[in-house]
Amino acid sequence: MTAATDLAFDPWDPAFVVDPYPAYAELRARGRVLYYEPSDQWLVPRHADVSALLRDRRLGRTYQHRFTHEEFGRTAPPPEHEPFHVLNDHGMLDLEPPDHTRIRRLVSKAFTPRTVEQLRPYVHRLAGELVAGLVEAGGGDLLADVAEPLPVAVIAEMLGIPEADRDQLRPWSADICGMYELNPSEETAARAVRASVEFTEYLRGLIAARREEPGEDLISGLIAAHDEGDRLTEQEMISTAVLLLNAGHEATVNATVNGWWALFRNPDQLAALRADHSLVPSAVEELMRYDTPLQLFERWVLDEIEIDGTVIPRGAEIAMLFGSANHDPEVFADPGRLDLARRDNPHISFSAGIHYCIGAPLARIELAASMTALLEQAPTLSLAAEPERKPNFVIRGLRGLDVEIR
Repeated sequence: MTAATDLAFDPWDPAFVVDPYPAYAELRARGRVLYYEPSDQWLVPRHADVSALLRDRRLGRTYQHRFTHEEFGRTAPPPEHEPFHVLNDHGMLDLEPPDHTRIRRLVSKAFTPRTVEQLRPYVHRLAGELVAGLVEAGGGDLLADVAEPLPVAVIAEMLGIPEADRDQLRPWSADICGMYELNPSEETAARAVRASVEFTEYLRGLIAARREEPGEDLISGLIAAHDEGDRLTEQEMISTAVLLLNAGHEATVNATVNGWWALFRNPDQLAALRADHSLVPSAVEELMRYDTPLQLFERWVLDEIEIDGTVIPRGAEIAMLFGSANHDPEVFADPGRLDLARRDNPHISFSAGIHYCIGAPLARIELAASMTALLEQAPTLSLAAEPERKPNFVIRGLRGLDVEIR
């Protein structure tokens, strides 16, 4: 068995969190799958394997559609964590067919190409207004002033969450997403549970209001689908709304600030982008590859699999390293170089298979809209202070990004 514990891979080391990519190169050189005892996971660092496993039906985001905790050799979560797990486990990201298929089919109606394209003018207008505010102030925190409010407003608008309530969404989301890190602490779990209870109660009330007075929003649409025979429990509606809110802005917020921090560190590429705004679409893809917002994605082994001669038994957990896969030299020429004109770019930042990000087209519109607005309205945008990384490994982002406009 090949182990990863003697390598530089250490998700709890601040130096690793700042720059995990050299450690990933070590992992890829060591093998296709490595056991990591501190998190009891099998790490998969290479692009070809991650891409294939994302589509492999012998793996699942859950095992409870087939096995009890005891049958699977796992311990049930502590009872005090139950509010988090009830909320999380009824969202389509953590379900497998047929429940996943049923819920995704209903939600996908709100994310058709036509529907998403209709949002483009609203997204660009909002991005322009947010950047105008940043310009008027002469700078500020790019995260708090542009990166965060844009996707939060868009997904909240889609769901029908009143503007006055939206300031609660980001804190709830941050506390819930803390549970996706490796081996979260009891303090992290307590915050996630509290946020799960509060978020659930809020959405329960909003669903009740939409039953009385439906609108054109997604929550009203899910209620209508339920009433027309597409069965969707209230808990599934709540969990779906939370998933869309969390996924609908966490990745976009972090992709924005990770991306601009990468541009400031690569002035030649920033200069090329400023000189040619037609690079924006390929720049969005390259920045998501270069510093991936979601570094790791977990799957349970439902049926024994073999990777490069290593048998991984049922009941094991696999950690697919998206950040490593996106820097695999077997797929990306000179992967450590930021190349905004990169054409062959099959990054897996949006995952793949049945759990491919349903909001990827909308995220691309949001990222392009904010980037274009900043290029057009703030051509002298520059870094005001060295940013600090969040201590998280799985969801990779910054605490803030202070910029100035001269």
